[in-house]
Amino acid sequence: QLQFVESGGGLVQPGGSLRLSCAASGLILDYYAIGWFRQAPGKEREGVSCISASDGSTYYADSVKGRFTISRDNAKGMVYLQMNSLKPEDTASYYCAADLERRRCVSNFQRLKTFDYWGQGTMVTVSS
Repeated sequence: QLQFVESGGGLVQPGGSLRLSCAASGLILDYYAIGWFRQAPGKEREGVSCISASDGSTYYADSVKGRFTISRDNAKGMVYLQMNSLKPEDTASYYCAADLERRRCVSNFQRLKTFDYWGQGTMVTVSS
């Protein structure tokens, strides 16, 4: 079965850091651009970041730019999201997914409907 497994979430104080991990199961990671998405309670899912398979280029939502860093290790089948300077508004379940039509991210990745293989997500709560 093709899917991702996210981990690394938890409770952190504002200003703190977390590193999320995304493990690919049953697929060859370097075939796909990979995105991190999040969904807060009562809100729509939003794209956070995307990393290309082809050249490692990255895109970030404006709300996380300068604070979050996405990376990937194709050999290990892993994608990571380093989150620094966390804010209460970062509280959400975080998911990773593969863009089934692209190896290279595009700037409007948040609006694409081509991401799939969603995992169960990992919850991040930023609160004092």
